[in-house]
Amino acid sequence: MSKPGIDGHWRGGIVVSRALRDAGMELIFGGFQNVKQIVEAAIQEDVDVIGLSIHSGAHLAYTQQIIDLLKEQGVLENIMILVGGVIPAKDFDKLKQMGVANVYGPGSMTSDIVEFIKTNLKK
Repeated sequence: MSKPGIDGHWRGGIVVSRALRDAGMELIFGGFQNVKQIVEAAIQEDVDVIGLSIHSGAHLAYTQQIIDLLKEQGVLENIMILVGGVIPAKDFDKLKQMGVANVYGPGSMTSDIVEFIKTNLKK
């Protein structure tokens, strides 16, 4: 779980991180990182999922940069990407077309996120 950029909003990422941990998932909380740091950590830690918490309005740009870096490293197909935060509904389909597995906005249930990962993770 990481926050690309510095937007100062922690609550959603922490709540989701705790829910994933409580569901028995190993979690690495990256906090504020730039896109290169997120990709490097994901590869180094051999993660199955990258969760991005974005509240700055730069969700399309950050997500595309991460996807491009994962492609360059040849690992995109091995990592599920989830995006959450204050994401306009009109951008959900754009993010999914880019390669994001699912998008979660305010009011999303953490149980839905856990279930989505358990149901859709390829490993």
